[in-house]
Amino acid sequence: MTTIAELPAGFADKVISAQSTFRSVMDAMARPGSVQQVVASVGTPPSVMRGTAAIALTLFDHDTPIWLDARMSETPEIAKWLKFHSGAPVVADSSIASFALIGEARALGDLERFSFGTNEYPDRSTTLILQVESLTKGRDYHLRGPGIDGSAMLRATIEPVDLFDRLAGNAGLFPRGIDVVLVADDRIVAIPRTTRLVANGG
Repeated sequence: MTTIAELPAGFADKVISAQSTFRSVMDAMARPGSVQQVVASVGTPPSVMRGTAAIALTLFDHDTPIWLDARMSETPEIAKWLKFHSGAPVVADSSIASFALIGEARALGDLERFSFGTNEYPDRSTTLILQVESLTKGRDYHLRGPGIDGSAMLRATIEPVDLFDRLAGNAGLFPRGIDVVLVADDRIVAIPRTTRLVANGG
């Protein structure tokens, strides 16, 4: 059993690291499809990428219930680390989660299991933090939407391969919808609910 003393550290410098990570996340959301880098020094539990850990320590608190997929749940240290460093409760019901940490993206189930928010409170939707293989190589994805001048090209190796097809359902739900943050090591890309795939290539 892992004790508190044995858990990985959080941020090396809590205030500066949180501010830096917050700027990276906001830049990613403002410019969908653009690759941003998390520069903060942060401890990481097993199976948790550096970008994911930094986002967790920046955005999670006792008012943000977290859902972990099977890959994340099989390592007890992850839930302990999240609770100790952020205070965020880990919940079994994905439909009430503010954030969902997806460690094995190819096994991502039906998005209907998550909250899409309501017309009155669209911010009560679940944000998926999806760990992927690469955000610099792989298939080309051409994206359009608010924050994108014309179209943006994202080259990435993403599982599940039909992720953008699944997210296409956001179009008919606005202002409701699912937001996604892709993470590959210390790099992040935001796919807000208003972003659309217009073409993809091999």
